[in-house]
Amino acid sequence: MATVLVAADGKWVRDQVRTALAASDTTVLEVTRGQDVRAAVAEYAPDLVILDMQIANMGGVAVAIDLHLEAGAGRVPEAKILLLLDREHDRFLAKRADADAVLVKPVDPGTMRRTMKQLLAAAPEIDAAPAQA
Repeated sequence: MATVLVAADGKWVRDQVRTALAASDTTVLEVTRGQDVRAAVAEYAPDLVILDMQIANMGGVAVAIDLHLEAGAGRVPEAKILLLLDREHDRFLAKRADADAVLVKPVDPGTMRRTMKQLLAAAPEIDAAPAQA
């Protein structure tokens, strides 16, 4: 069973992820503030972290960079990161954050499900939306 952590202050974003994973054997955890992600990753060691671009006081890009730094220092476990972008032009920022994959909202459930499945399977290439500009 996989564990997915969703960080989004918008309930509709968290609901969209839950809907995409409804039929799977996946545990979905939620946080509504970017500053809570590091502690949740340390406690639950999720396989995938889904970050909304705008998360209250600490956005998805800042959280992704923080997680990479903390994992590199051995303070939190490594996890794949999926960034949910507000617009296509944000791909540049996602690349800087070294996200494993990106999707531009709104995302249809099928695309989100396929992307998450590929990330959880540790696929080297993400057909839906690689984090390259």
